[in-house]
Amino acid sequence: MSCAARLLSVNVGLPKEIAWRGRTVRTGIWKVPVAGRRRVRCLNIDGDGQGDLLGHGGEQRAVLVYQTDSYRHWENRLHRGDFTLGQFGENFTVEGLADDEACIGDRYRIGSALFEVSQPRVTCYRVGIRMDEPRMAALLVSEQRPGFYLRVLEEGEVGAGDEILKVAAGPEGMTVRQVNALLYLPGHPRAELEKALRIPALSAGWQGSFRALLEHETKDPSGTGNPGLAPELGPPAAWSGFRRLEVRAKRRESDDVVSLALASPQAEPLALPEAGQFIVLRLKPDPYGAPLLRSYSLAGAPDMSTYRIGVKRELNGLASAYLHDRVQIGHPLEVSAPRGNFILRQGTEPLVLLSAGIGVTPVLSILHALAASRSSRSIRWVYGARDGAHHPFAEEARRLFAALPNLTAEIRYSRPRPGLDHGAPGRVTMRLLEDLGVPHNAQFYLCGPAGFLRDLRTGLLRYGVTAGHLHTEIFGPGEAGTPGLVHVAARAAHSMVAAPGEARVSFARSGVAAGWRSSYRSLLELAEACDVPVRWSCRTGVCHRCEAGLVAGTVKYDPQPLEPPARGNVLTCCAQPASDVAIDL
Repeated sequence: MSCAARLLSVNVGLPKEIAWRGRTVRTGIWKVPVAGRRRVRCLNIDGDGQGDLLGHGGEQRAVLVYQTDSYRHWENRLHRGDFTLGQFGENFTVEGLADDEACIGDRYRIGSALFEVSQPRVTCYRVGIRMDEPRMAALLVSEQRPGFYLRVLEEGEVGAGDEILKVAAGPEGMTVRQVNALLYLPGHPRAELEKALRIPALSAGWQGSFRALLEHETKDPSGTGNPGLAPELGPPAAWSGFRRLEVRAKRRESDDVVSLALASPQAEPLALPEAGQFIVLRLKPDPYGAPLLRSYSLAGAPDMSTYRIGVKRELNGLASAYLHDRVQIGHPLEVSAPRGNFILRQGTEPLVLLSAGIGVTPVLSILHALAASRSSRSIRWVYGARDGAHHPFAEEARRLFAALPNLTAEIRYSRPRPGLDHGAPGRVTMRLLEDLGVPHNAQFYLCGPAGFLRDLRTGLLRYGVTAGHLHTEIFGPGEAGTPGLVHVAARAAHSMVAAPGEARVSFARSGVAAGWRSSYRSLLELAEACDVPVRWSCRTGVCHRCEAGLVAGTVKYDPQPLEPPARGNVLTCCAQPASDVAIDL
């Protein structure tokens, strides 16, 4: 069986570095037509390459296809007449095979090679650079002309002028356009998600996104946002902004840690947090100065009457010094609703709770929840501190151990005090976990210093633990995700003084703030100017990779995102502040 389709051009190009907005981007988006025939292999076409293998290329995305019909559409839509073949970064420019005709799983013979449609194109900011049109990533999706990728089933040679022969139809008959809209545009019908998941040829990444949407629809049919795209940020916060609570109790938990119990002055119930979540405090050590925003994990049992936090005194830490030295019982504090996705997942798998230093706080909350339910799950509690004097909540944890019949604890002190500390000397390392024989199928919860998390996460993945079983909580900003940027110097996040009348934008995890100016096109650009670690890809409200928690304040969007973020979150790449705002970055 055949269709009236033809390969007009084979386009290749190797990655190169280009200047973009004062930065350097490595990209393979520039493709040019080649004469003669080219060998197509399972991972690529001879002479072609990609600058970002996380987002492009590989077995599932070996060949990118774009159609002349879409060329004509964009020429009219953008009033352009300067396009050349390969303009959209495609490897194959074709006549026919429109996105509303080609189906996922369709197979085509081109030249001596055999191909299968694997997924729609995933657009990013680099197509906007190539097109000199910053909105292009969003336009390709919103106007449903993304193009698609082919998987190479049989290697062979292709050339301009080859006929494209359809040799098999994909099961379910879902077009590229339908599948693309199902992920990126509002409305994700359960029946259509299930239908897409019955297509074996659909790439694993898209299948994972559809499973996440399906699970979200099952758990919360009225939920907002797009979990198929967005990072997992946890359930929506119970309230926006800050609520005034007061300190009901203050206790020293170790030489450098105090705990504060916070409650409503009117004894009103609070939102019940999930075990492992955190709150943000807005502090004013100087009544005439700018407020400080700091995040603290909840360290007690999930409770609707009291939120307890543990605060470690940090060297030169303004917020921790204020909470240690000046805040006493009865003191009012402004507190956000509990947030975060470092929460205990229900199930029967073994649990391994790993922490070091003040990183004990969120896993202690999880331990409280397990003890309250008299959990019968197999639990490993592994904790490291400098010595017994710097081991917060030690006695409290031991009392909880007694309520859990299948728990075993391992405590390591890196510098034990002679004659005083009876915990085993050493550190919590991957070698220790291997010696303990922690189960590969366990759910792992990790919190501690950055190096501790990095080393254990890397080690556990090599040990055979699946990424979905590794749950980490980071104190401070997360890792940046800036696809394609190279030669980026590491800089510490820094504040910028807000001028009178400017909206104040606070980045809570980074502990910095800045005034909003119209010269910035988005909150993302302001965060970048402050060297706050950020994650993004499309920069036009499509991919949701930049989604972050909106702790306080309101925003407006320009351009409007294709689908709004989850309630209580913000897409920083296309949002501007409509008031003072605080963001969980």
